[in-house]
Amino acid sequence: MTEVLPYIDSVPGFQVAGTAAGLRPDGKADFALIYSESDCVCAGVFTRNVMKAAPVLHGMARLEQSNEGIRAIAINTRSANACTGRRGLGDAEQTAAWVADALPVTADAVLVMSTGVIGLPLPMEGIRKGIEATHKQLGQDWEMAARAIMTTDTWPKLASVQVTTAGGARYTLAGISKGSGMIAPDMATMLAVIVTDAALTAAQTIRSLERANELSFNRIVVDGDMSTNDTAYLLANGHSGVALESATDLEQFQTALDALTRKLAQDIVRDGEGATKFVTIQVRGSQNAAEAKRAANSIARSPLFKTALFGEDANWGRAVAAAGYSGAELQPERTQLFVAAGETLPKEPLHLFENGMPTDYAEADAAAIMAADSLVFLLDCGCGGPGEATVWTCDFSHDYVSINGDYRS
Repeated sequence: MTEVLPYIDSVPGFQVAGTAAGLRPDGKADFALIYSESDCVCAGVFTRNVMKAAPVLHGMARLEQSNEGIRAIAINTRSANACTGRRGLGDAEQTAAWVADALPVTADAVLVMSTGVIGLPLPMEGIRKGIEATHKQLGQDWEMAARAIMTTDTWPKLASVQVTTAGGARYTLAGISKGSGMIAPDMATMLAVIVTDAALTAAQTIRSLERANELSFNRIVVDGDMSTNDTAYLLANGHSGVALESATDLEQFQTALDALTRKLAQDIVRDGEGATKFVTIQVRGSQNAAEAKRAANSIARSPLFKTALFGEDANWGRAVAAAGYSGAELQPERTQLFVAAGETLPKEPLHLFENGMPTDYAEADAAAIMAADSLVFLLDCGCGGPGEATVWTCDFSHDYVSINGDYRS
């Protein structure tokens, strides 16, 4: 099993910094800069929301030109720079230009990311201040960089993996992310930057990130809302000199990347706005993986199911109903539902539903399970197919409404 560390010591060839540039009214860190000492190949995955923010459009356009030559990423909080028209695109370009002025890079080597309130233009004087501060502070304080990109997050999200190849060579994978609310599959209101000193081709970078993203950031739900700003980047600068030349090398890298992105994605759910429970939804017995994912997402997004989780009520009917309207194929008379405390399914979970009706489970047993901080549900669609999927979600609490009721203030 890949060991994922909940911190980052350093990544050869990369430097980072985070600072308080006055963008947030509470005075907390709000601007981060990530810099590579040499050119990186880069892959990005972006929100599927048609209303894409200016930094998303800026990044997509840059990577469409070339996936090579990236040197820096500037990230601000407070303003999403979304739905800001031509001014927003100009501000994104100006941010990249200012970074290029501060570092020995060109503007087309700089990507920008933003998170915060939609419709709020970037406070450009604060952006300039953030660039001036961070480029002087560049080092290995990854935790500060992770703190500087938070919005309603309550703790910074960062992780790393050390990989040793069969030949004894070593390289590092590391990442920071943010996200707490407006989280839905295909992606969430999350930002993530993953870096490695391994030497990858552009094609390898793209394939690796797309696979990892599908099994991690595209499998999390907090509230079911899709953001305008979702972005995840993977940058490889090759400082280790370790190239992925064989199928074994590629699979080893992919395994490490999958573990890293899964950790970052699950941390977003654990820190979901107002969340009190971390919940794993597993679906099996579907005709294919896409059908299973559709059913799992439907359960994970159901407000009624999520409020029952908060109330610690084993209201299994809400899960079954959500799967039933998901559009995924189910065989009602063969569908089954199980639940257990924890994050992995034990050999004998509590059997709640089968043959189109509830089982004879004891309500006291169900109540005891529902009181746990972590829960796992298994739905068997009854189709007898090989399709299966896992999605992670959380409950809806009173605090979620409070946080989002006055988010702009």
